Amino acid sequence: MRPPPPVARSSPLLSPPGPAALLASVWKFRPCHGQRGRTTRSGGHSLSPEMPEPSLRRGRLEVSGKAAPPLGPPRPAVIKNPCALRAPVRSERLSPPRCSLRTAQAAMAPAGALSELPLLLALLGALLPEPGDAQTSVFPTEATLPRGGSVLVNCSSTCEEEAFLGLETPLTKEERDTGHNWMVFELSDVEEDSKPMCFSICGSKQTTARISITVYRFPEHMELLPLPPWQPVGENLTLKCHVWGGAPRAQLTLVLLRGEEELSRQPAVGEPAEGTATVLAGRGDNGANFTCRAELDLRPQGLGFFQNTSAPRQLRTFVLPMTSPQLETPRILEVGTSEKVVCSMGGLFPASEAQVHLALGDHRLNTTVTYNEDSLSATAWVEGTAENKGDHLLVCAIMLGNQSQESWRNLTVYSFPAPNLTLSEQEVSEGTQVEVACEASAGLRVRLSVAPAEPWAPSVQFLLNATAEDNGRHFSCSAALEVAGHVLYKNQTKELRVLYGPRLDESDCLGNWTWPEETNQNLSCQAWGNPVPRLTCLRETDRAPLPIGDLRPVKKQYEGTYLCKAESPRGAVTRKVFLTVLIPCVLPAARKNVLIIVLLTAGAILGAVVVAICLYNRQRKIKIYKLLKAQEAAALKLKTQATPP
Repeated sequence: MRPPPPVARSSPLLSPPGPAALLASVWKFRPCHGQRGRTTRSGGHSLSPEMPEPSLRRGRLEVSGKAAPPLGPPRPAVIKNPCALRAPVRSERLSPPRCSLRTAQAAMAPAGALSELPLLLALLGALLPEPGDAQTSVFPTEATLPRGGSVLVNCSSTCEEEAFLGLETPLTKEERDTGHNWMVFELSDVEEDSKPMCFSICGSKQTTARISITVYRFPEHMELLPLPPWQPVGENLTLKCHVWGGAPRAQLTLVLLRGEEELSRQPAVGEPAEGTATVLAGRGDNGANFTCRAELDLRPQGLGFFQNTSAPRQLRTFVLPMTSPQLETPRILEVGTSEKVVCSMGGLFPASEAQVHLALGDHRLNTTVTYNEDSLSATAWVEGTAENKGDHLLVCAIMLGNQSQESWRNLTVYSFPAPNLTLSEQEVSEGTQVEVACEASAGLRVRLSVAPAEPWAPSVQFLLNATAEDNGRHFSCSAALEVAGHVLYKNQTKELRVLYGPRLDESDCLGNWTWPEETNQNLSCQAWGNPVPRLTCLRETDRAPLPIGDLRPVKKQYEGTYLCKAESPRGAVTRKVFLTVLIPCVLPAARKNVLIIVLLTAGAILGAVVVAICLYNRQRKIKIYKLLKAQEAAALKLKTQATPP
């Protein structure tokens, strides 16, 4: 930035050029651009490196640290880089200005004037008047700005004469206004805290005043560090919040929140500033949102209260018991069959978030899961195939959060073919020889039911002469296989049918039946044979059928001789059955009366005899009693007489 054009002012107190003008005529001021005119980042300025900065001390001139002989009266003065000041300050912000250097009477001196510098400086010291107690003041004394903002600074002096005013600061500054002993500077692009210094030279006295500039800025970035994907209930969780930037730190506070609940409040310290809070995770924290809030409180500076909140992070809590799931599964499984497998577990939270893995070896099973409030039940079907024959590990794993519990069982898939049972003929006539054979598959042993005492063998044979008693007989062939400590059996059964003629034996149909009339009886008559014969029983006199079955009651009309015949394609047999019905004896009325009288008389006689016997026994007992009394009295009398007086 080019410096503003030099401005020359005459002192109202001196008709010749004032000391400042004399100094400016021989001193070459340059804009504050650092070495060889460069502008530093902060916007500060320095004198040209071509000429060291001189200073006047009492009675001594110093240039580049070398002392010259004392000149003139002792008038101490220090000339510093007067880079920027301001007039009566209004706390308003302007667009970012830049630093410029402007002295009260700056002018470009000819190049040859530098050789006269010691003499002119000595003259300047002699011409400066002795002022009174002049003071330098600055307004405002404190200012709070946003980062990159600007402020007007008024530097003034109470000097009665024309004072030399300036503003020392590394910030970018620009002179905005000037008057008698005051100057207004605009500081812009203020990026950090600073304390610019106003100075004034009144006569030989230099005084200063500082303004404290505080830069506030909101945090550049804030983040609540990621939460664990799952947090076990009952364990402590440490929340961490990082905040980058933000000033002033004394007014910056970090707050950690669970929903609207404040967990911790801490001042921002360090870069990045870190805030922490520790919470005990509970079931109620599942799905809770945690946030970090930065609060910048500038109300004491009259600027308000500012806050910003990080993106929320949701916490997920869980409970997985330290017990294994319950696994219900068969220990053995036959090829070609399927069995149900059930895996269940309780005490889960949240149960609906749990996952179940059921697998037979490396093959995952198709699982159906049923969720309850705090439990689950998983069901799958495992099928035995020829490909997976052998021993396998059946595993059930329940996963919740970042933990899992599992149970496992050994499952053996086996193949067990049924034995082969053959009959030479399944339907034979009575007296035919039948061969029964029982055979097992390779590696198995069998046994036949008709020969249980025989040892287990790969095959068994049996010969049989078929009789009527063998009709309907069952033959069973059993095979045994040991699988995983279990002995398994498989059977095959066949029935032999023997054809024989009708049978009508005494045991099946009695030849004589005699029953009283009006009684309830059962008449059975059954014929045997294969095929089953047809039985007919007819009375010989009138061919009336024999009433077979329940007779309730027996009637006189059933009496007679019956001819029973059993017929089948294999022959016929006959048998006679005699049925006799007895009629009860009936007495006349007179004979009934006599019988009653006899019974009554017998009863009376019996009663009289009983009474007589009772009376006799009573009299006998009385006599015995009296006799005993008499004996006792006699004995007592004899005893009295034998005793001397």
